[in-house]
Amino acid sequence: MTDAPSPAYKGPERVFSGMQPTNGLHLGNYLGALQKFVALQGKFQECIYCVVDLHAITAGPDPKELAAKSREVAAAYLAAGVDPKRSIVFVQSAVREHSELAWVFNCIARMGWLERMTQFKDKAGKHAERMSVGLFDYPVLQAADILLYKATHVPVGEDQKQHLELSRDIAQKFNNDYDAPGFFPLPEPLIQGPGARIMSLRDGSKKMSKSDPSDLTRINLTDDADAILQKVKKATTDPNPLPESKAGLAGRAEVENLVGIYAAVSELSVEDVLNEFGGKGFGAFKPALAEVLAVKLAPIAAEMRRLNADPAALDAILQDGAGRARAIAAPIMDEVRERVGFWRA
Repeated sequence: MTDAPSPAYKGPERVFSGMQPTNGLHLGNYLGALQKFVALQGKFQECIYCVVDLHAITAGPDPKELAAKSREVAAAYLAAGVDPKRSIVFVQSAVREHSELAWVFNCIARMGWLERMTQFKDKAGKHAERMSVGLFDYPVLQAADILLYKATHVPVGEDQKQHLELSRDIAQKFNNDYDAPGFFPLPEPLIQGPGARIMSLRDGSKKMSKSDPSDLTRINLTDDADAILQKVKKATTDPNPLPESKAGLAGRAEVENLVGIYAAVSELSVEDVLNEFGGKGFGAFKPALAEVLAVKLAPIAAEMRRLNADPAALDAILQDGAGRARAIAAPIMDEVRERVGFWRA
């Protein structure tokens, strides 16, 4: 396994990340990803944010809804503060080089590497033989997404860090196999900061998820104040008051999650939150949490509604983004074809 940045890579620093257009986006997506996307615009000259619809079809979405859901994710990017003039926002399938590079990487990656991927094991359970090849191969396409743009930094959650390590292994093996030192960078994960892992409102051992069948497990970005209040009131806790120190959260996963959400949304430390609410019951804390969530999410939800009401304007932004993405990807893919030895007229 590779564990250090490639000293030979001399290209620009570039951020890449993406989200699937499946179901609706929720608070975990915002705090764990979208908020970071916005912040990174001020730290990196080039940020590329993709709606990964090729990945989405591993879950079998309704073909009649996929394009609309892609627009909705793009709208969430913009509503959260991603600037399509500063960053590139596009839909993955609009740049066909993603699929082409993924095939090249399929011939670089090794079965043993993919068999170690814990996310596939978690999703497949005892039914691995019934799963699609696409779901098994998902991390290779993810590597192609990143390396097609020679991205050097990728904002990811802890659960995706293993996939990024695979991307680094594939990059290094390509560079070695084709005598191309430093051709692909070894991308670095960006996982620091608040909100990196937001858990279910009903089970503190599970990540907040779009795919959970119960809507009570998550705060959707489009929830209004009443819906947020009802969900927070029903969130799982325990009969004890909030602790007065961070150490008191040990063994109280659901309480730790709610305190962490309050801290992330309010841009406070956990200690600050406990200084205010320590010793108090959830009858005081939960309404306060619901209020800060409603204040934070209301303008995002309003902007998403405005953007989704004008699909033609969204499509224009996505088309422009796809053109800018392709301008970076196409020459890199040309170099890959040449190094692999493909015929060209």
